Amino acid sequence: MNLQQIRYICEVARQNLKVSAAAEKLHTSQPGISKQIKALEEELGVEIFHRRGKHLVEITPPGRAILQVAERILDDINNIKSVGEEYLHESSGSLSIATTHTQACYALPPAIKEFTRLYPNVQLNVHQGSPPQVAQMASDGTADIAIATEALRPHKELVTLPCYEWNRFIITPANHPLLELEKVSLQDVVKYPILTYVYGFTGRYIVDRAFAEQQLVPKIVFTATDSDVIKTYVDLGLGIGIIAGMAFDKKKDSGLRAIDASHLFDSNTTVLGIRHGLFLRGYIYAFIELFAPHLTRAVIDKAIAEYSPVVDPAAH
Repeated sequence: MNLQQIRYICEVARQNLKVSAAAEKLHTSQPGISKQIKALEEELGVEIFHRRGKHLVEITPPGRAILQVAERILDDINNIKSVGEEYLHESSGSLSIATTHTQACYALPPAIKEFTRLYPNVQLNVHQGSPPQVAQMASDGTADIAIATEALRPHKELVTLPCYEWNRFIITPANHPLLELEKVSLQDVVKYPILTYVYGFTGRYIVDRAFAEQQLVPKIVFTATDSDVIKTYVDLGLGIGIIAGMAFDKKKDSGLRAIDASHLFDSNTTVLGIRHGLFLRGYIYAFIELFAPHLTRAVIDKAIAEYSPVVDPAAH
């Protein structure tokens, strides 16, 4: 057994059992990977992957257990490198953040601005994606931390910490009839065409649930992942918008009006996720605290220490 074989089986699993994709990612040959995996299986006396002809089609039950250990080994190797870097170059390195468009545009800028001032020698990378993509990037090591509203907490590889709560605004063109009401109800809202987020983004399920609980059917005529796109089409008169409160700026959105909708919809919590077993450089702790001041190093370490991984039933 050697480290190369461990890297190969982990990358094949990450690439949905596509050996060619794993070979491309690892800059090696497909036959070489297949040969090394077979040699490892023969040494262990069990199959890690089921095959159909020359194709890998499924991870076996013992393969799942082996892969869990293998991933921990790779994490520990990366952590050894990080420990060395921490002591040699404590204020330099790289930080990768996976997040959604809304967080990147409206929540992260103050923390990123201050972080780049404090750590000018740290290369900062921000990867945007859907909530499931964000969770996966943190889980597979593409990103050091993930920040999103949905999809992080159920992810078995991630230690999650709550960052902040937020709610929504209803946005309208100026002089809209809703602006004349003392207190807007959902019954008032459903009278108008609605523009809001695509399902799975920015707490959309909370909006749907609120209407369903009152047995109301909203007329959703337009959806997008980007708050600015929604605001653009509200300004064009397509309807009223339901967006995250953080996405409305009185100065930038001077042509629109905002109605606080916190009495209509439950709040959402933006969550930060860290892959369990990841060694956190000092500047990663610093960034997290800049973004969410209550998440001190002590709080983060306590959450990591108390983390209990989700057991995959398919592994038994």
